[in-house]
Amino acid sequence: MNHSKLLSANEAVMQINDNSTIVVGGAGGGLAEPTALLMALEERFLNTTSPRDLTFVHITGVGDRKEGGMCHVAHEGLVKCDIGGHWDYLPKMARLASENKIEAYNLPQGALSQLFREIAANRPGLVTHVGLKTFVDPRIEGGKLNSRTTKDLVHVMNFAGQEKLFYEVFPVDVAFLRGTTADEDGNITMEEEAAIFENLAIAQAVRNKGGKVFVQVKRLASRGTLHPKHVKIPGILVDGIIVCPEQKQTVASYYNPAYSGEIKIPLQKIQPIPFDERKVIAMRAALEIPAKGVINLGVGISGSVGVVATEMGLENQFVFAVEQGVIGGVPAGGIEFGASSNPLAIIDTPSQFDFFDGGGIDLACLGMAQVDGFGNVNVSKIGDRIIGCGGFINIAQNAKQIIFCGTFTAGGLEVEIRDGQLTIIKEGRHKKFVHQVDQITFSGEYANETGQKVMFVTERAVFEIGDQGLILTEIAPGVIIEKDILAHMDFMPVISSELKEMNSMLFSPYIGRRVTNKV
Repeated sequence: MNHSKLLSANEAVMQINDNSTIVVGGAGGGLAEPTALLMALEERFLNTTSPRDLTFVHITGVGDRKEGGMCHVAHEGLVKCDIGGHWDYLPKMARLASENKIEAYNLPQGALSQLFREIAANRPGLVTHVGLKTFVDPRIEGGKLNSRTTKDLVHVMNFAGQEKLFYEVFPVDVAFLRGTTADEDGNITMEEEAAIFENLAIAQAVRNKGGKVFVQVKRLASRGTLHPKHVKIPGILVDGIIVCPEQKQTVASYYNPAYSGEIKIPLQKIQPIPFDERKVIAMRAALEIPAKGVINLGVGISGSVGVVATEMGLENQFVFAVEQGVIGGVPAGGIEFGASSNPLAIIDTPSQFDFFDGGGIDLACLGMAQVDGFGNVNVSKIGDRIIGCGGFINIAQNAKQIIFCGTFTAGGLEVEIRDGQLTIIKEGRHKKFVHQVDQITFSGEYANETGQKVMFVTERAVFEIGDQGLILTEIAPGVIIEKDILAHMDFMPVISSELKEMNSMLFSPYIGRRVTNKV
C-alpha cells in the first residue's frame, strides 16, 4: 500500500512557514472542524515559538464559544492577521482583535465563501452588491475591526452603471479541512458531515496557488473503493491526510445520522414553547410566513418562529434553508447551528449563497441588538465585543421580506400577559432603539432604495421602514404609546395614520390553533 499522503497532524504543521496564510474550513460548533490540525499548530508554536505572523481565514466562526476551535491558535506572535466571517465562536481571537493586537477583518460569510472560487480560477476578485452601505462598505468601515488594520480588502466600483463592491482576492498557502473518509490517493468523502461547506473551492484555490492542502478524516479506505459521486475533494488537490478515528461530528454530537442525511428520524411531537413575551414575538412573525415559501431563521427568538408556526396550526408549507448549504429539515439550534435533522438536500455553501444573493429567500427572521431611526440594524459589534456578521448581511439584504425579532428593551425586562393584554412590570436596562447603532450590519437606507419589505417585531410594537425612517404600525393591547414605547426610544418614529392593535389572541396563553389574521 502507498501511504505517502498519510501524515500525523504534527508532521503536517511542520510544513507551515512564517507569514503563511492558512484557510480553516468548517463552521462553529465543531461542524467539519479540523481540530487535530489546529491543536497541533498550537503545540508547535508553544514549544518552539514557530511559525510566526500567520494570517488565518475562516468563513464562519470556527469554535465553540469557549476554548476550542480557532481559540487554539489565538496567540500573540502566531497570528498577524485574521479574516473572518463570524467571530463570536472564537472569543480568544476576538479579544486579540478588540485589544488591537492583530489585524482583523469581518467580511460577509457569503462573500468570503464565493471569493474562494475567484481565487481558484485566478480571477481578481468578487463583484457583488452584498455589503453596500453596511460596515463592510469602505466608505464606512471597510470590514476593518480595529485601528491596526489599514489595508482595504473591499472597494467600491461602478459596474455597468451600477454601484458594486469589489472584494479582492488574497494569497492562500495552506488549507486545514475535514472530511469523513479518505482513500490512499487522498480522495475525500463527507458522508458523516452535517454540511459540505466550501471544501472544494478552498482546496482548488490553495492548490492552484501552489500551497498545501491537509485534510483531517475519520478513517482510511483502500485506493479505488470510494464512489466517485461521493468524493467531495478529489485526491489531486490533497497533499496530506490526517486520520483521527475519534473525531466528532459536532462538539455536542459524536454522530447524529439525521444530520448527515443517512436516516430520517421520526420527529417528536413538538413541545410547546413557554408562553412569554418571546413567544408573542415569534407568533407575530409567524403570521408573515408565505405559503410554500423558502424560509431562513436566525438564532434566539427568530429561531423559534418555525416551531411556533406549527403550534399555531398554520397550514403554510414552507422549507427552511440554512446558509451552510442545508435545505429542508429542521434546523438545529444552539451550538450546532448550521446542521439540520432530516434535510432534503445538502449543497455546497457558495452555491447556497448564490441562491440567497439572488433573492431566493422569501422570508428571513433574524435578531436585532440595536436599531436606529433610519432602520439600520446592528448585530455584529456591541461596544468592544466583536460578534461578526456571519451570513446576516447576505440574508438580510436579499430576502424578499425580512423580519427583525427581539424584545423592545434588554436586560431585566419583565412583562405580564393577561386577558389578552400586555403590561410592562419592569423595563429592561438597555435600549435597543437607539440614536445611532454601533455598527451598521443592515442598512435601512439600502432596503428602502430596493423596496424590500422590512418589519421589526417586538412584544409591544411593530415597525416598518418607510421613506422617512421607522414607522410604528402596530401596538400591543394594553400598551400606552408615550409611556411604554416612545419614552424608551432615542428617536421619534413616524406613527402610522393606520396604527392598529396587534391581535389580542397573540397575548392569550390558551392560543393553540389558527390565528391567521395579522391584526
